[in-house]
Amino acid sequence: MIPLSVLDLAPIVEGGDAATSFRNSLDLARHAERLGYRRFWLAEHHNIPSVASAATSVLIAHVAGGTSTIRVGAGGIMLPNHSPLVIAEQFGTLASLFPGRIDLGLGRAPGSDQVTARALRRSPEAADSFPQDVLELMAYFRPAEPEQGVRAIPGAGLDVPIWILGSSLFGAQLAAAFGLPFAFASHFAPTMLEQALDLYRSRFQPSEQLERPYTMLGVNVFAAESESEARRLFTSLQQAFINLRRGRPGPLKPPAEDFDASLAPFERVMLADMLSFSVVGTREQVRAGLAGIVAHTGADELMVASQIYDHAARLESYTRAAEAAEISVGVGVTR
Repeated sequence: MIPLSVLDLAPIVEGGDAATSFRNSLDLARHAERLGYRRFWLAEHHNIPSVASAATSVLIAHVAGGTSTIRVGAGGIMLPNHSPLVIAEQFGTLASLFPGRIDLGLGRAPGSDQVTARALRRSPEAADSFPQDVLELMAYFRPAEPEQGVRAIPGAGLDVPIWILGSSLFGAQLAAAFGLPFAFASHFAPTMLEQALDLYRSRFQPSEQLERPYTMLGVNVFAAESESEARRLFTSLQQAFINLRRGRPGPLKPPAEDFDASLAPFERVMLADMLSFSVVGTREQVRAGLAGIVAHTGADELMVASQIYDHAARLESYTRAAEAAEISVGVGVTR
């Protein structure tokens, strides 16, 4: 099986708070490191009651400081919300503190709604300059030139691998043109996956960072002792998506009994489409599900997202996923 990594949103559960979420994220990262997961990524979102990873760079430092070998990074930083120089300085600082362990995934979505985007002082046109901003950011990580007027200090000359994140053909095309690894958000937006992978692989241009295409796909995994228990755990994520679409976002809710019966037919269809890259069941079912995704897509790596209400059950799910994929302790230091 190919390498597995972890995507964490530092979930705030119903009845919990951000401080508990941060402790749980570090505990999960240490758990993933022991199990042999390759990366532990955190995502930038704003004004979402169930997500505590808004100050992504700060949380990356917290997690990297509490672990020793697993790669820690952003999946991702929404670059239009920031100046490239500031992100270069932040990740230059992280790479200086934790050499050889920091990844920087970049996205062009706001990670929020339009009202929040305005509060972030984000221009509606900010995403239009995303390709130029990525190039500017990459330039800050190169060794500084003698006549260079603006430098990232720290940042210049440091090895910070950059990824392009996406859920459309735009990200695939950009990653291919720049010769960067490509991570696709198939765990919640799988519609364009096959077209995006074909485009990325067919148009890929080798770069100093990467000789050949490299793809990582997001997949929701809910693993438990029984299929019925795994499906019960899965209802927390399903509730989150339904409540978001109904305009009633909130903390991550506990599992709900007979949740499917409460859904309108169009909501069932929506969940089936958005969450089609979800593997739910026992260790053996997860093994078959992950293997099927790899065989169908040719992915080089899978990033596991498990929005599970109970922290102990979340740890157990990641354990069963690691056993299903037969990953071994030690791969966490691999780039």
